[in-house]
Amino acid sequence: MLVEARANARWSLDLVHDLFASGRRFRILNVVDDATRECLAAIPDTSISGRRVARELTDLIERLGKPSLNVSDNGTEFTSRAVLAWAQESQIDWHFIAPGKPMQNGFCESFNGRMRNEHLNESLFFGLDHARTKITEWINDYNQRRPHSALGYQTPAAYAANLPATCDRLRNPDQLRRSHVAPPAPNGVKPAEALIVAG
Repeated sequence: MLVEARANARWSLDLVHDLFASGRRFRILNVVDDATRECLAAIPDTSISGRRVARELTDLIERLGKPSLNVSDNGTEFTSRAVLAWAQESQIDWHFIAPGKPMQNGFCESFNGRMRNEHLNESLFFGLDHARTKITEWINDYNQRRPHSALGYQTPAAYAANLPATCDRLRNPDQLRRSHVAPPAPNGVKPAEALIVAG
């Protein structure tokens, strides 16, 4: 499946689970723009239903515009009648990945792994308000201040701002593992081996 290099060409959705310090579970609905790698929404709550997914997507569309395609797994939140009716009313195509093939939703899965390793595993959340605040801070850092090698060492926000001028097409995500994904490091950036040897 080709991903067009423009904002809102394709959004990927997935849920991440975590625990409060008290042991109570909560979930995070993540929405990622596949072309820009921006996290468009990270919504933590103790329960996220199909109706909630539809409501959050409606809010996102009012702010950002309508995507051409949404991609998700076959979780009950995404296959519910509320979401299917919403997709039909909104005239947005919805692609469900094949069971057991998370790499078909690779952009969001990669983001989820990064969120898990860099933030969720490193943080204690003392309640829903605390989780919302800390996750929002991390998302702002991820979108606004962190350069990504796959985006030519730009932040997702900067890449998205410059994207309309490029009119490029991204490669097929299934072929990314067979070819180089990131361009070489810009001048002045040392490769990882040099940084390890130098200490």
